Amino acid sequence: MAAPKKGRRPTGAQGRPGRALAFILIAMVALTAGMFLSKQTTPRLGIDLAGGTTITLKAKSEPGKPDAVNETNMNTAVGIIDRRVNGLGVSEAEVQTQGRDHIIVNIPKGVNEQQAREQVGTTAQLYFRPVLAFADGAPAAPEATPSPSASTSGAPKAEGSAKPGASATPSSSATSQGRAVSEALKAPAATASPSPSASESKKADDNKAAPSPVPTPSGADAAAADLQARFAALDCTNDQQRAAAGKGAKPEEPTLACGQRGTAWGKWILGPAGVAGTDVKEAQGVIDPQRGQWIVTMQFTDKGADKFAKITGELATKQAPQNQFAIVLDGKVISDPSVSQALTGGNAEISGGFTQQSAQDLGNMLSYGALPLSFSEDSVTTVTAALGGEQLKAGLIAGAIGLALVVIYLLVYYRGLSFIAILSLLVSAILTYTLMALLGKGIGFALNLPAVCGAIVAIGITADSFIVYFERIRDEIREGRTLRPAVERAWPRARRTILVSDFVSFLAAAVLFVVTVGKVQGFAFTLGLTTLLDVVVVFLFTKPLMTLMARTKFFSSGHPWSGLDPKRLGARPPLRSSRRRTPAPVDAKEA
Repeated sequence: MAAPKKGRRPTGAQGRPGRALAFILIAMVALTAGMFLSKQTTPRLGIDLAGGTTITLKAKSEPGKPDAVNETNMNTAVGIIDRRVNGLGVSEAEVQTQGRDHIIVNIPKGVNEQQAREQVGTTAQLYFRPVLAFADGAPAAPEATPSPSASTSGAPKAEGSAKPGASATPSSSATSQGRAVSEALKAPAATASPSPSASESKKADDNKAAPSPVPTPSGADAAAADLQARFAALDCTNDQQRAAAGKGAKPEEPTLACGQRGTAWGKWILGPAGVAGTDVKEAQGVIDPQRGQWIVTMQFTDKGADKFAKITGELATKQAPQNQFAIVLDGKVISDPSVSQALTGGNAEISGGFTQQSAQDLGNMLSYGALPLSFSEDSVTTVTAALGGEQLKAGLIAGAIGLALVVIYLLVYYRGLSFIAILSLLVSAILTYTLMALLGKGIGFALNLPAVCGAIVAIGITADSFIVYFERIRDEIREGRTLRPAVERAWPRARRTILVSDFVSFLAAAVLFVVTVGKVQGFAFTLGLTTLLDVVVVFLFTKPLMTLMARTKFFSSGHPWSGLDPKRLGARPPLRSSRRRTPAPVDAKEA
């Protein structure tokens, strides 16, 4: 008889169940500890269970674009807002159109309402405009404030101080600003806006090439005087004036704008836009390891990189504040770095007093793009969780009844084996609860009513896996095998069935998550998560625990209450008793 090959475990080998049980016990302890350390001991609830805020946005028709509010732009806006507020797509914020020109945004309780309102209402129209003049935002006399700096990958940081030789007298500063405003009004449009007519470009080239200043046309002088008068009267510390500053300004025209430098408000006269937000390919909020400050890094498109290099090259030859460019988001200046040389390379950063949240929010808005329409908040209402709470209570009662029926069935039919099944269900419940609590803080997962339904359905999936394994063991016992070999021989067959069943459930959950939106995604996410946990529990807990229980006298002896009584199962006689005996050889002498 040939000896079994080394390195291959026999079919009836017991393995090392203690290691698997220790591993899942450590995982449970780690997840529970992480839940308490994160101070998120309960799953975050969706708007239907915990209440929240409903924001109604109304699309506004812009001057010159009466047909801008259409189905295509509304659907585009819904997609952008949904990506902004949902992140990974499981935070359960709902974004949908209502009628022709309204968008409804439902934000669950627990999400920063102010932050969410900024995300959904911000158009995210970004422009890089040259600075023509700056003053303190209050009516008082302006004070010198150092500007932030801008830099690009591979390029030195721009300087933040005025160049030597710049006059500091008020009269010369006002004259310089007035000349800059007049030149901006008669200059050709910037690259971020539609190109001017050929006659205007020719006039600008002639003015630039003339050896002596060409008199500014009276129209430009009047417009410059009007812009400076409005600039002098502008009070950016006033909320209404600050909101109205630069409203409706076209990219190719100079405009007024307000913004903050540190804690103080400032006001600017800005030239035509040189680079638009559509020229930004990617943006994200990161922390600068050298300065320890939060910044927003940007990567321009090829055309955007050329435009940015051109505008910074032109600004580098001028004196403060005309050597600065303002980064304007929805009419508000968020940074105004100075430039000492052309910034090339296609990468740039925005710095200037960002917090982690503000930097990440700005990067988020710029990455997902500007809304095709401008919106106004039509209404903001608070949603109570009274109705959802009643539905949750009814759902939990239904789940408890279903769980009780499953336990009763296991006790009646499987008797002692039900102890293993109930412990496995308990382990699965602990893992599911802790993961849902941690995912609420980690990725914004919110538990809504459909997600609760997914968790209840998972009870049946998990119980089905136990039943498949138990029935395979009972089949082996019916064939006449003892319990310990039966447990190991039944596992490969049960394992294949369990994996195929769970794969089909997980595939259905994944497809449902991809093709649906809103609350249905919560059901799909929970179903997929619990299906994966079912595989973990069966492999690392149920099977190892069954192996250990098979070594106990209660189960191995086939006690009537063990659920593995050979007589009750109708077992055949042991296999070794049914083997044919070889007759003994006959002695020749006896014959």
